[in-house]
Amino acid sequence: MPARGPRNTEAMTTVDLIYFNAGGGHRASALALEAAIRAQGRPWRVRLVNLFEVLDPRGRYRSLTGMGPEDLYNKRLARGWTIALGQELRLFQAFLRLAHPRLVRQLEAYWLRAEPDLVVSLVPNFNRALYQSLAVTLPGVPYVTVLTDMADVPPHFWIERGQRQHFVCGTPRAVAQARALGHAEDRVHATSGMIIRPEFYAEQRFDRDAERRRLGLDPARPVGLVLFGGHGSKAMRTIARRLADTQLILVCGHNEALAGELRALPSTAPRVVLGFADDVARYMRLADFFIGKPGPGSLSEALQQGLPVIVIDNAFTMPQERYNAEWVREMEVGICHRSVRTIERAVAELLGRLDHFRARVARLDNRAVFEIPAILARIIDEAERLRPGLGGDGRQSIVVGDTAPAGFLRVRPAPEAAGAWGEGGSGGVKPVFVR
Repeated sequence: MPARGPRNTEAMTTVDLIYFNAGGGHRASALALEAAIRAQGRPWRVRLVNLFEVLDPRGRYRSLTGMGPEDLYNKRLARGWTIALGQELRLFQAFLRLAHPRLVRQLEAYWLRAEPDLVVSLVPNFNRALYQSLAVTLPGVPYVTVLTDMADVPPHFWIERGQRQHFVCGTPRAVAQARALGHAEDRVHATSGMIIRPEFYAEQRFDRDAERRRLGLDPARPVGLVLFGGHGSKAMRTIARRLADTQLILVCGHNEALAGELRALPSTAPRVVLGFADDVARYMRLADFFIGKPGPGSLSEALQQGLPVIVIDNAFTMPQERYNAEWVREMEVGICHRSVRTIERAVAELLGRLDHFRARVARLDNRAVFEIPAILARIIDEAERLRPGLGGDGRQSIVVGDTAPAGFLRVRPAPEAAGAWGEGGSGGVKPVFVR
């Protein structure tokens, strides 16, 4: 099967962006990166690859359970049932270790069919299987993990030890974590922040006061925007009740039932309740501050629009988001409280120091989504320089098996690939043959 030799110069580089729909942020990051690559005119063919569709192409899980692999997780987020996710994460990772040989075999088959020139993972937990299967089947194809969280949750969440790959990190904490696990500096790439959609950078000219009046909001009074991810949260009910005298824009995402409940709640101040909204950036520009969970996406979007933040950080905060609240405190871009029951005090404190927080937010300059394509371009160029010249049309053929077909030469795999085989990734150690 075809694999990686020096490519035909007329061939378009194929970049696979690996995502899944758990929580929504991974897919949103993949779409944002795809849009930035397209806007920059990169000569690449970008493919969005849903990892769970690769692992379950016939949809057997959905057929058996009536839901997708991510649906239960997303429903729990919407209901706020997140208190035990830390323990469940370790159980899930134990399951992945047991399933590792099978995962590697499935992914090997996919890589041989798909033949990407670059693989970019925007998902946690699966990077060991993704990397090792790629190293086995397409030696020389670079593998990049773009962390869509502000920090890793070791072990085995985002950053794996001993994998000769690249990491793209949006905070100094994540950079330090990658280096602490032994990854070389030239393979750990820092960006100025987290990925957010390019439209959050677009200049929008409109009369802010007039738009507020159109929505029934008083232009002379502060407005808070409340957002708890793409599926909302029951915490928004408590916030709406306790801030009955504060103007709010409440964004419920796909949770229409929650939106209906919030519309029915009494309030003394004007408020706007939205379901799923494509133009969140516009509504953020109408607000003065943000209230939500410390998710890296919505947090970064709010800060990009100049909004100081109020985030809730407690036992219900997901493990991968706990550092984010610490980051908010360190950067002095907002306030962290342990409970929504003190949200009135948090709002009063933030509004009392609003100019200070706005000044701190203004110092941020997150251009990550525009920086990453340039990082990927350098990685692609480096891989091209390192590929051996095999002549012909710049491609080679590869076979993984026990015996060499006629005309094929056995080659020794890279150490990391051999390690993957030794764990049974291909049903035992299987040589690689090329011609």
